[in-house]
Amino acid sequence: MGKIRSTPYAIRAAATHAAAPALLAARPLTLSLPEQIASQLSARITSGIHAPGERILEQRVAAEFAVSRGPVREALRLLEKDGLVTILPRRGAQVTNLSITEVKEIFDIRAALNGLRDRGIAEDPARLKLLPLIIAEIEDLSRYARDPKRGDDYVETVFKLNRLLTAAARSARLRTILDSLAQQTLRYSRLGLSTAQRRRQSAKHWQELLKALRTGDGVRAQRTAERRVLDSRDAAIEKLQELEQL
Repeated sequence: MGKIRSTPYAIRAAATHAAAPALLAARPLTLSLPEQIASQLSARITSGIHAPGERILEQRVAAEFAVSRGPVREALRLLEKDGLVTILPRRGAQVTNLSITEVKEIFDIRAALNGLRDRGIAEDPARLKLLPLIIAEIEDLSRYARDPKRGDDYVETVFKLNRLLTAAARSARLRTILDSLAQQTLRYSRLGLSTAQRRRQSAKHWQELLKALRTGDGVRAQRTAERRVLDSRDAAIEKLQELEQL
């Protein structure tokens, strides 16, 4: 099997490894075979290579990665848990369809939870150990936002930033819930950040968060996080409405 690129599962491990030890609980850094397969498949789904409604055949995936069907089946269960596929009786796995109703539901929840997360981090004195990592990623975002050709890099960096922040949250329950939502929202986030204008707007929100983290302003961090997620929600809904009219 080929080298794993920086897909959501790989980013999850890398972000945990890179973040400040004082802020993060220890997590495994190595990926199991099913997780590696899930990583490759999730990248294809979130990038649109596997389209909504497309079937993913166990036998074909097993042949591609030169493995038995057992690890593939387990990988598909991981993707089902993350909301990327639906496993149907006697029909196998199918990529889930994008839905305006789902966008509203998931992003409204994420806005509240991200606000809670970012407020807690801003008010935690230990945030100062995390700041250098956050600054480096936000500087990358600012650079990518100025380049219309770096849209994919922008989205991947946003995903990584959210992983860093989630891993830094004090509440284990909050980390678990946000992790479970991360995969489901990635396809919608790509839609919501698909234009250069939206990426520039998003980059400004991240700069606002950085100011709040530096000064320890929890209320400002919370409001910024909520606005960032809701703007992405509205942009994703607009794109989906455009697609429905085609």
